[in-house]
Amino acid sequence: MASPVSQHARQVPLLDLRAQYATIRDEIRVAIDRVLESQGFILGPEVAALEQEIAAYTGTAHAVGMSSGTDALLAALMACDVGPGDEVVTTPYSFFATAGVVARLGARAVFVDIDPATFNIDAEAAAAAVTPSTRAVIPVHLYGRMADIDPIVRIARERGISIIEDAAQAIGSVDASGRTAGSIGEYGCFSFFPSKNLGAFGDGGCVTTNDASIAERLRVLRVHGSEPKYYHSIVGGNFRLDALQAAVLRVKLKHLDGWTAARRRNADTYRSLLADADLGSHVTAPTDVPGHIYNQFVIRAENRDGLQKHLKEQGIGTEIYYPVPLHMQECFHGWGYAEGDFPEAERAAKETLALPIYPELERDDLAWVIEAIAAFYR
Repeated sequence: MASPVSQHARQVPLLDLRAQYATIRDEIRVAIDRVLESQGFILGPEVAALEQEIAAYTGTAHAVGMSSGTDALLAALMACDVGPGDEVVTTPYSFFATAGVVARLGARAVFVDIDPATFNIDAEAAAAAVTPSTRAVIPVHLYGRMADIDPIVRIARERGISIIEDAAQAIGSVDASGRTAGSIGEYGCFSFFPSKNLGAFGDGGCVTTNDASIAERLRVLRVHGSEPKYYHSIVGGNFRLDALQAAVLRVKLKHLDGWTAARRRNADTYRSLLADADLGSHVTAPTDVPGHIYNQFVIRAENRDGLQKHLKEQGIGTEIYYPVPLHMQECFHGWGYAEGDFPEAERAAKETLALPIYPELERDDLAWVIEAIAAFYR
């Protein structure tokens, strides 16, 4: 394995935000200067304008800016009054925040396994896991592909359970029925972490909803539960979105559809190059569906760790999302799970590898990545 590659290595990082910034520098500086001249840095008109634009983009009635995607999830659970003794059904194959926010409120995450083809939650298993103690279900639209959540929707509506879509990686994603991420459940939680398709210059997030009363509750929760100022009927948190981040995001939102189209083109190119290289016995590419926005392009790979090491030596950035499923994290041992409980999530953690997919990549960059992969398996 790992035969020498025939050309000079070219650097292909997992993500290059400088390349993106170079295309929007002037617009960004105007937006930042606007905030600096106003000297209004917390919430305010920039955040209000972004909220309207995000609601329109996601096809929802309301968007409430939050300090991060994690705080968006936390605020949503708080709005549902999740607490000790409650259960929240979700996936063990996601970023830590999906389960971390449940633990922070003293509740218990009830995990179910994933669909091995999509890496998303097994919706039928999630529906079957609902009990009288279930307060919410958190399906995750992982890597930018919408999860099939109709079975969850049916039982949630029957039982009066809230659906909190973890759409941190999925802004702009659409399912087969034309529904957008964040528009199906009572809550849609988004992250604007810099590496996301719509990324801020720091932390940021939002919650979308079609319920005006939920939106108002979230607005109160994000300012310590204060309404009016200094009067607190509930305990909230400091979940406010900065105006500077909102101004940056408003600029980037105008470009998001174009960036998504470029990510989709890159994904198609990867699949074509992989097929030409005849790597099917070693590498499995993600299947495409309309509406997939490719926050990540995640392959399954034979000898994944060896391949990652080889690609690093060739100047190619990769990442493992995620090496340890949530049910195997040390801090969640008290929930009673053990290795072997969710075999598909555990297998994905051993086999998956994210390749560079950002919009500014050229075809030669993608060809170099596939050539390097092919060289490893020769």
